[in-house]
Amino acid sequence: MQKILIANRGEIALRIIKTCHQMGIETVAIYSEVDKEMPYVKAASKAVCVGEAPVNKSYLRANKILEIAKSEMVDAIHPGYGFLSENAAFAELVKSEGIIFIGPDVEIIKLMGDKIVSRKTMELAGVPVVPGSGHGLDTIEEACTVSETIGYPVMLKASGGGGGIGMVLCENEQALIKAFDSTKSRAQTYFGTNEVFIEKYIAEARHIEVQVFGDQKGNIVHLFERDCSIQRRHQKVIEESPSPFLTEETRKKIYQTALKAAKAVGYTNAGTIEFIVDENENFYFLEMNTRLQVEHPVTEMITGIDLVEWQIRIAQGEPIPMLQSQIKTTGHAIEFRLYAEDPVRFLPSPGKITKLVWNDKTPDVRIDTGYQEGNTVTPYYDPMIAKCIFYTDTRMEAIQAAERFFNDLQIEGIKTNAPLFINILVNNEFKKGSYTTAFIKKMK
Repeated sequence: MQKILIANRGEIALRIIKTCHQMGIETVAIYSEVDKEMPYVKAASKAVCVGEAPVNKSYLRANKILEIAKSEMVDAIHPGYGFLSENAAFAELVKSEGIIFIGPDVEIIKLMGDKIVSRKTMELAGVPVVPGSGHGLDTIEEACTVSETIGYPVMLKASGGGGGIGMVLCENEQALIKAFDSTKSRAQTYFGTNEVFIEKYIAEARHIEVQVFGDQKGNIVHLFERDCSIQRRHQKVIEESPSPFLTEETRKKIYQTALKAAKAVGYTNAGTIEFIVDENENFYFLEMNTRLQVEHPVTEMITGIDLVEWQIRIAQGEPIPMLQSQIKTTGHAIEFRLYAEDPVRFLPSPGKITKLVWNDKTPDVRIDTGYQEGNTVTPYYDPMIAKCIFYTDTRMEAIQAAERFFNDLQIEGIKTNAPLFINILVNNEFKKGSYTTAFIKKMK
């Protein structure tokens, strides 16, 4: 490949640009009017304005993005994560123009993008799934019948949802009745379909995901797991690897199950198989993300592999660069998603960053950021400022490095969730690795 358009913004755009430039590939960035002064725009070989600030007038303008790609004569488009990254129609449009879409095949995106269909696919492949409806629910009566059968609490989910969006925990029938219509309506607005289904809610659970890669020659490998159990409102905040919870026996079983799931759909490029794990280490398939994950640096640190480079090479037809037996893991990595938000109410805190001083003089930390001092965090996009990844020989060393870092961090002009991280890092339950997805909720 000679030139790649990055259909994204912020830190992930900058991250992709870095690898492209190391590979000698030119980059074309797209930006909205409010993103004109962002670092990724300046770092790209060329940048083109895609529209106004709102996402539907900029980063979700599939036809406009494709128009720019053709005008710039790019070889491929990298969608990053979010926006159009798991949009099968966009991937199909890109492919129809003879441009490479850096991601899995269109049919795989369609298959795994529908949570109900993906559940059925995994069941047929012999992969355990969370007990649930297994089909779309049209009426509240159907929902109540299914929930009574599997037992409360249950999770009401949008079939087209992802990233914690379109999920409502229902403790009882009254809560389910209250949430049903609004969840269907929200699903239609966000995902273009109002189809919802129900899964059993597993309390005191762990959220474990396995990074997988497949090439166009049928080879599939895993790159170990990430523990993503520290969440707020079903959205990940902290991710680490190796998981401090899993036994080696369960870890191996999860790897093999993830490979079975990926092989069942003939997976290509980077993907993630997500599992929910109960207190007895029984695990169940949740979903498959057909893109690069926000937390991919965790895997890069413990394996020493550039996942974006792998994505690019596989997209242009090359085989996976390593055999499974050659992929090794060393040390421990923990990633913290630093947001511009109120650390207590978890509400966005947009504004101009008047001061930004990273304590990055230690080799223990990697900072993937899309902002610099003087930039403005606008209310139009996800308020993540940076991902701070700590990589050391042991988990406790990573925790200590993170605590020093966040205590010294200097950011002014906006609120951040750094105080939340400091409270987590000194918490004994977190230090012991005995936390679950309910950890932050219980901290209050």
